[in-house]
Amino acid sequence: MELGLFTEPQVGGTYDDILRLASWAESIGLDVFARSDHYLNMDESEPATDAMATLAGLARDTSRIQLAVLVAPLTFRHPAVMAKTAVTIDEMSGGRMALGVGTGWMQTEHDEFGLDLPEMKERFERLFEALAYLRASFDQGATGFSGRHYHLGAIDVLPKPQSLPLIVGGAGPQKTPTIAGRFADEYNSFAGRLDTLPARLDVMRQAAQDAGRDPNDIKISLAGSVVVGRDRAEYDAIAAERAAARDMSAAEYESFLSGRHVPHGIPDQAAETVAGFAAAGVDRFYLQEYKPLGDIDTDLLADVFAAMRG
Repeated sequence: MELGLFTEPQVGGTYDDILRLASWAESIGLDVFARSDHYLNMDESEPATDAMATLAGLARDTSRIQLAVLVAPLTFRHPAVMAKTAVTIDEMSGGRMALGVGTGWMQTEHDEFGLDLPEMKERFERLFEALAYLRASFDQGATGFSGRHYHLGAIDVLPKPQSLPLIVGGAGPQKTPTIAGRFADEYNSFAGRLDTLPARLDVMRQAAQDAGRDPNDIKISLAGSVVVGRDRAEYDAIAAERAAARDMSAAEYESFLSGRHVPHGIPDQAAETVAGFAAAGVDRFYLQEYKPLGDIDTDLLADVFAAMRG
């Protein structure tokens, strides 16, 4: 199982914070460092850095770890801008960039910055076209692309990426897995939707076959939180604190974690849950930390990742 750290810098954090965490993730042998792409925190209380700009910095300030954006909203950037920026970061990093693309969703974020957020139906149309545009831009030859929303002339766009896998994420039963099967190199979902994953993978694999692609070439990944203690006493203390923050009893919080397939408990229990992900066909797990970057405890995270490795 590949493992990665997924951060949310819009809730608080500078580039130096991002670099500290990415360098740490690289130093302990994680496979990928990912960050979200938001211009605004939900409560508008924290500065938010640009995802692509910070990943470009990491491209030069790290040396091995894959760098991913989960995910870049198509409402922020035209596919031409997204393609050129991602290929540039791919070149700067020696082929370590991974580009997640999504529809966009935060209404307040779009309203405050004057960005259009079309209705969901149109956003999915645009997602399909944006991914087709990106494929035409990245692939060899001058195929071009013409759709309702986007157009790329029949030109051989240069430079070409060295790697640059495309990531499509979501938990819908049909649209997202179909689009992932058609275009993605990685299909990402939240761990809390594990129960529906087999049916969605069937849809994704059929879409890949229909597009003439090998479904086995598409990486399956999950993202979610992990609650682990080095021993039972430490876990109970962590769980009690988090339960209180949610106004839950200890039993309610334990049920909450189990119902959402969150790896939790002592290390052996967490490793068992992660093994269950692998048995379900998952190739990669992103540990998602939704807290200010300066508050992330890497000593604790090191123990968490050690637990997941078994």
